[in-house]
Amino acid sequence: MFSLKISKILVKGCEKMISSLFICHGAPTLVSEKNEYTDFLKDLGSRQKPKAIVIFTAHWESEITTISSMDDTYSMIYDFYGFPKELYSIKYPAKGSVEVASKLQSMLRNHGIESKLDKNRGLDHGAWDILYLMYPKADIPIIQVSVNPFLAMERQYEIGRAIRELGKEDILVIGSGSTVHNLATVDWNSEKVEEWALEFDDWFIEKVEDNDKDTLFNYRKLAPYAKHAVPREEHIVPMFIAMGSGNRDKPKLLHQSYAYGTLSYICFEF
Repeated sequence: MFSLKISKILVKGCEKMISSLFICHGAPTLVSEKNEYTDFLKDLGSRQKPKAIVIFTAHWESEITTISSMDDTYSMIYDFYGFPKELYSIKYPAKGSVEVASKLQSMLRNHGIESKLDKNRGLDHGAWDILYLMYPKADIPIIQVSVNPFLAMERQYEIGRAIRELGKEDILVIGSGSTVHNLATVDWNSEKVEEWALEFDDWFIEKVEDNDKDTLFNYRKLAPYAKHAVPREEHIVPMFIAMGSGNRDKPKLLHQSYAYGTLSYICFEF
């Protein structure tokens, strides 16, 4: 695996406590690789230890926002096929938090957003893939949350706004997904980022950094190669939720690199 550095690099480090992040979780193999992006994630995790993490994962879809609510250790979900067998033995023994799950549900309810609790679901690779690198001790309570890719992007943003106060309680919100996520275009042997993928991401990054929410909400019509980069929206939805939950006046791009020709490795702080 390789991780392509591009011309716009990028901010290392953060001046204050982070309240919200969007993180591209990449392929499941990310946990066993060493490259620019894995080094970045390890460094990012070392910079702060939140009291809890609320993570919206692209690999859990439901019509109603569903929140993991347990105090026990999560089981592992290996929601991928055909990868090296050692990936199916990786353990990330994080525990949940009924208290934080209840707080999250109350915040959503106060903003008229329906949700429900789930006491059984394990951690999917959209969650453990990045947490394994950022917080390898698995000693932070994790609250995993589903996404609904069929809601308008304005609604996704509103879900994030409803839980914005979590950052003031030292609870980190992470949206785990991807910007360019078209698996049909992935080339496992490529060492060159495709121009269309870079053009889409550069457009998206510019609009995020400018806080141009109205344009971003309509990215499907306005962004170059949008339907090619995002054939289905479950992986980009967590970005809009993270954007809504952030407390920064101006979003910050922390990292941008690529793998396998088109797979984005991007991280925003909101």
